[in-house]
Amino acid sequence: MQRSVIETIMGAVVLAVAALFLSLAYRATDLAGRDSGYTLVGHFTAVDGLTLGSDVRVGGVKVGTVTDQYIDPELFEAVVKLSIEDGVKLPTDSSAQIASDGLLGGRFVNLVPGKDDAMLEDGAEITDTRDAVALEDLLGRAIFLIADE
Repeated sequence: MQRSVIETIMGAVVLAVAALFLSLAYRATDLAGRDSGYTLVGHFTAVDGLTLGSDVRVGGVKVGTVTDQYIDPELFEAVVKLSIEDGVKLPTDSSAQIASDGLLGGRFVNLVPGKDDAMLEDGAEITDTRDAVALEDLLGRAIFLIADE
């Protein structure tokens, strides 16, 4: 009887610790805040290295996340959906570019605010987009430039 009580208490402690870790992981991955904010859409020809959950930044500060990406079957472009915090309002002439966190870092979407007085609404499309530049392409161009000389 004594052994059974100790095993029950230890099992409860293990379950409590597991619940604590799940709660911390849920908050750390920012899944709790995904429903807040508004959605913007951008069309890119290349989104190499961009994944769901990647940061969306303005001036280096995280203001949202990438919530979806898929291929447009008519244009064969990558469509990227961004969730932006409610407090961040962007002009309609803003641009989006896919940037890298250093040489080996992950990709993120960098938003550059424009100067227009009108603001982007929920579901609006960012028309000025710039694609990701692949490191392999840059190295290949540099090698061909050196080889041509």
